[in-house]
Amino acid sequence: MNTKTTKAIVGAVVAMSLVASTVMAQVAYDGREPWNQRAESGPDAKVPGWFYNLGLTGIRAESVADEPKALLVKYVFPTTPASKVIKVDDKIIGAGGKLFQHGHRNGYGMEIFGADGPVAELAEALETCQGKSGTGKLPLRVKRGKETINVDLDIGRNYGAYAATYPAACPKSEKILKELLDYLSKHQKEEGSFGDPVHNTFSALAMLGSGEKRYLPAVERNLQFLCKSIRSTADEDRKYGLMNWTYMGTAIVLSEYYLITKKDWALPELEKIRDLLEAGQYLDMSQIDPKVKQTHPDDYPKGPAQAHGGWGHNPGFEGYGPIAMLTAQGALSFSLMQRCGIKIDRPRLDAAYKFLKKGTGKNGYVWYADSPGGGPDDWADMGRTGAAGIANILSPYHDGDYRKQALLHSKVIGEHPQSFPDTHGSPPMGMAYAALAANIEPANFRKLMDANRWWFTMAQCNDGTFYYQPNRDNAGYDSEARMTASSVVAFIFTIPKRSLVITGKDVPPAK
Repeated sequence: MNTKTTKAIVGAVVAMSLVASTVMAQVAYDGREPWNQRAESGPDAKVPGWFYNLGLTGIRAESVADEPKALLVKYVFPTTPASKVIKVDDKIIGAGGKLFQHGHRNGYGMEIFGADGPVAELAEALETCQGKSGTGKLPLRVKRGKETINVDLDIGRNYGAYAATYPAACPKSEKILKELLDYLSKHQKEEGSFGDPVHNTFSALAMLGSGEKRYLPAVERNLQFLCKSIRSTADEDRKYGLMNWTYMGTAIVLSEYYLITKKDWALPELEKIRDLLEAGQYLDMSQIDPKVKQTHPDDYPKGPAQAHGGWGHNPGFEGYGPIAMLTAQGALSFSLMQRCGIKIDRPRLDAAYKFLKKGTGKNGYVWYADSPGGGPDDWADMGRTGAAGIANILSPYHDGDYRKQALLHSKVIGEHPQSFPDTHGSPPMGMAYAALAANIEPANFRKLMDANRWWFTMAQCNDGTFYYQPNRDNAGYDSEARMTASSVVAFIFTIPKRSLVITGKDVPPAK
């Protein structure tokens, strides 16, 4: 694993060490996180902080405390609709011919998840102006110093508005998907990598999920790179290299690739990854690094049942031990491998499912590890729940309650879609898994996408990419943040095509 990849995952690890139930404001009003974080390079390097992208306007803005019904302009990209029309320090107080009606409440916690207020209201106006009844002009009400003015931004109607069924049967979604796939293709590195584990997983899955054979060579090149990297990694590096993210992402993509192409070279590589995942699954207290008693005394298991069957960031029990997000991906990896004909030890897979079930609340929400962390109706970010849902629905066994668990996971995502873009650890990765589990039951996928239309509207950039909007966890906001968001959006937009096992291919509908 290269240094850049390790650095990216370390960021995710630091973010994920926070307790999921903690209420943490997404916005700060004293110049701290997230606003003071900057990209070192790339298209966002000139922006003086991590601010909201206001869709195709070309504006980056900040929520402010003294005017909760306003968006403070912090940057305007050249040659965009807002260029030479909107100025830094302008305050946008209305859109679409109306003043903003609600103050912002966007933050982390059950009461404040979601984008109610100026962000959502501007997104609605932006969509309307691009739709059939729109003119392509976005009226904005702006405070500039002591003056209040009206301006029109020429957004155009090149994309149109999202269909009610988006991303299915939606010309806008299809146009965006094509642009994103082209972008991902152009940003694949010479050696085959797309970047960090999030990029490698979801860029490749988006290409496979598109159903277009012309992307198969790019996916194969990516997989060959990853498999070579895994084979060449020294045993010592495996201990603390955060390797499980790479193993599992590679296993998921490689399994889907094999099921599409039947390329024989994939099978021995899958067997190698299976062996590594088996060696790294925590099943016995003898696997615990003695250092844990000093470094993470509160996480040291009190008995052989605690954390049994799970995976952590590194093989065995290292650091604070197994977590639900990785255990769900491990279960999914084993399930997909078995579909490819790879022999999987059932007791190991059963142990992983048991770990997930122990960490699931009565409402279907999956907490951080193998014990519920809140009340029976509590919930927060849905990435872990999504990963557990898709792992359960694809269980190769039919004598348990896997399907029941999967439906429960899907249901809670549909009931609480507000946290979708602000999930724990790596938010874009969490978005992808939440969308997959919601898709188990079409009604829940619809609720998720409808509640977050604002995000897909506002995260779209003028250069054909998507932007990583501010959120609780800053893992991955860097020079490749556009790649992170773009790969995940591209993947989500392929879900209705059902071209992959994880998106519903050859999987019977839920009952």
